[in-house]
Amino acid sequence: MAVLLELRDCRLAYPSDRKNQPDRLALAVDELTLREGDRVALLGRSGAGKSTLLRHLRDGLADSASWCPQQAALVPQLKVFHNIFAGALERHSGFANLKNLLLPSPRFREEIATLAQPLGIRELLWTKAEELSGGQKQRVAIARALYQRKPVLLADEPVSALDRRQGRDILDLLSRRHGTSVIAMHNASLALEVCNRVIGLGDQRVLFDSPVDQLDPDTIERLYR
Repeated sequence: MAVLLELRDCRLAYPSDRKNQPDRLALAVDELTLREGDRVALLGRSGAGKSTLLRHLRDGLADSASWCPQQAALVPQLKVFHNIFAGALERHSGFANLKNLLLPSPRFREEIATLAQPLGIRELLWTKAEELSGGQKQRVAIARALYQRKPVLLADEPVSALDRRQGRDILDLLSRRHGTSVIAMHNASLALEVCNRVIGLGDQRVLFDSPVDQLDPDTIERLYR
């Protein structure tokens, strides 16, 4: 499989909360390779560096990755339709984007309605984002990521507000629409069902990087002790 990105001797940091103090280490990555076809789950306790690693991968993959952040980051005053369409802004001219804001074209209406149907939000397309529940907002953010139409998906807890069955269905959909994915998840058992590789983070480093079929429950359990 083709290599998409390699990290070696990488030290990811974040600014100190104290003035004039050096940046603080968030995650040390000695070696990590992302290949086409990988469906990677990032597992670890809160603060283990999953979001930090995703942001770094996003910088490295440039324009080839769709992005689904942990917070939906929707524009509250805009309708669901326009929040999803935001995933395609770079594909169209400024004039076309402005025109679609004021008078959405039949083409874009149909594209987004079709995309929204399996996510269960088709009937919400003309509802303002500020009126949605947490789970509905999360599904809109997923639809926006899908509408970016990139070969790689980077997602930070994309189904955390959904129940297990909904989460499984949507993760399956995301996997079908993207050849490669890296997804930070809090549900380890669900990650094992939908991914083919798991990277476990803890103590500011990569603790293991393993195919799913070579993992045992104790290895996963140790991440959360």
